[in-house]
Amino acid sequence: MRFEAISWERLAEAVADRVDRDVPGDGSDWLKVGVDGAPAAPGAEFADRIADALRLRGRSVLVVATGGFLRPASLRFEHGKQDPDAFYTDWYDTGALWREVFGPLEPGGSGKVLPDLWNPVTDRATRSPAVPLPPGGVLVVHGPFLLGHWYPFDLTLHLRLSPGALARGTDQPWTLPAFRRYEQEVGPTDTADAVIRADDPRRPAWTGFDQ
Repeated sequence: MRFEAISWERLAEAVADRVDRDVPGDGSDWLKVGVDGAPAAPGAEFADRIADALRLRGRSVLVVATGGFLRPASLRFEHGKQDPDAFYTDWYDTGALWREVFGPLEPGGSGKVLPDLWNPVTDRATRSPAVPLPPGGVLVVHGPFLLGHWYPFDLTLHLRLSPGALARGTDQPWTLPAFRRYEQEVGPTDTADAVIRADDPRRPAWTGFDQ
């Protein structure tokens, strides 16, 4: 896999160019972009850069973090608070993401997306109102373990970290086996439309869209 050095600004513009050329694969009125990466990678910042680049082109954009769709603590910690397998399979509420984020953007959907559902600090529902995304708008979802769930993304970007960079940037080292399992079972570098190497956040490099 060959990588080309690039700035985050040029990366965001390249993604916006690709989005402008794409049409929703499911026949709906909304394009859906996934920014996949471990918390140690700058996924939130990159998603915001993409959103800014698209808004400058006149596109409506909604950015959603999967961190707002964690399951209640009673389910996340059923097997203990530091179980990497539970972190991988049980922490993120994939059903809620399908229902509240992707469902409204299906063909004939309302376009009203719930931006978050659960606050892990208070362990209570956020009660956030749904946000309308007009036809022609773009949904950008960011978070770990996005690939392998058959989410209806039109474009997927994987922020790749070497094992060393992942270990250095991870505040909770007990989660590291979950990311190794993700690599083995899903193979995000082979699955994503483009891979971005983010070991040094000041100097990203990417494969382009023809990896």
